[in-house]
Amino acid sequence: MPNGQGSAPQTVTSKDPKAAAQAASDMRNIVRRKLTGYVGFANLPNQWHRKSVRKGFNFNVMVVGESGLGKSTLVNTLFNTSLYPPKERKPPTLDISKTVSIQSISADIEENGVRLRLTVVDTPGFGDFINNDESWDPIVKNIEQRFDAYLDAENKVNRMNIVDNRIHACVYFIQPTGHSLKPLDVEVMRKLHTKVNLIPVIAKADTLTDEEITAFKQRILADIHHHKIQIFEGPRYELDDEETIAENNEIMSKVPFAVVGANAEVTTADGRKVRGRRYPWGVIEVDNEEHCDFVKLRQMLIRTHMEELKENTNNFLYENYRSEKLTAMGVQQDSSVFKEVNPAVKQEEERSLHEAKLQKMELEMKMVFQQKVAEKENKLRQSEEELYARHREMKEQLDRQRQELEEKKARIESGRPLEEKGKRKGFSLR
Repeated sequence: MPNGQGSAPQTVTSKDPKAAAQAASDMRNIVRRKLTGYVGFANLPNQWHRKSVRKGFNFNVMVVGESGLGKSTLVNTLFNTSLYPPKERKPPTLDISKTVSIQSISADIEENGVRLRLTVVDTPGFGDFINNDESWDPIVKNIEQRFDAYLDAENKVNRMNIVDNRIHACVYFIQPTGHSLKPLDVEVMRKLHTKVNLIPVIAKADTLTDEEITAFKQRILADIHHHKIQIFEGPRYELDDEETIAENNEIMSKVPFAVVGANAEVTTADGRKVRGRRYPWGVIEVDNEEHCDFVKLRQMLIRTHMEELKENTNNFLYENYRSEKLTAMGVQQDSSVFKEVNPAVKQEEERSLHEAKLQKMELEMKMVFQQKVAEKENKLRQSEEELYARHREMKEQLDRQRQELEEKKARIESGRPLEEKGKRKGFSLR
């Protein structure tokens, strides 16, 4: 009989979970069968759809850029909601913070019965100083702290309600200078591209002409390639149809996205009401692909690649950070562990991490215990020496008193007076 039709399916039995996972993932152990009738597992995507809609989705996006580039306006335009309230104008005399702060805003939004928990992390103060050295540290630390919090949640006994607060996408706003990336932009992108999905955008693209935007994009991509900065690219799958491939290629051809943000509706010359900005020479339409790349940015972030952004964050960025963290702790890891999905292997990995933490805590407790014991021993030694000295003194005193009493007893028994001869009073007849 031909292979895969009449041969018996192979089974894998092993007490070693890693060996079992490796054998289970071996393609030689897979037997392909043709169905003779309808079974029903083709309905699994529908089950997953119902489960996802019931559970809801979450998406965490970070916006990084200098003040005045329209970050808040673009976020409100992307999700068509007033997530950011109108900002108040600060007086010129007000003191400005000297550090980059991290602000997080969350909102529950719903569309056609699908719930989305959206969290936007803003970085006010970035790039606003004369000296911007190390201004990216609060941003990098915030991303790493979110990774650490997720790692700690994974290592707990109860992992049923783990909240994913990791940053899934970072929209980096580039000032529309028309020249090239500034040194600050290059340095920040180099610090972020290994920890977050980096998506560069050209802010306020309506200040540049089409020719200037095209040349600016080429210079930005050249700088990114020269400094070996990784930006997010949509994944390509073998089963994608030609339409999907063409759509993904069109989206990636617009990177970096030249965007314009606007929440207000304006009326065009032909009477249409659109979201955009009015100028003396005409109207910039936000949702018109001929005017800017906002539609393509929204399409990649929300409509086509949101799950890919979350998947890339979990499977690559977070796993790389996690493996580096465990290696720094001295835990030896198998490079193939992250490719396995066997629960026993994952449990073994978590047990190793837990044992490493326990060992570290045990060493620290031993050091503290030894220090306390040494201090207590010194005190006991001093007390013991004092007690020995007092005991020796009292023993010598008792010995002297015993000797005197024995001498007195001997005199009494012999009939001699208790006073010594030299101490007798009166005259002697002898």
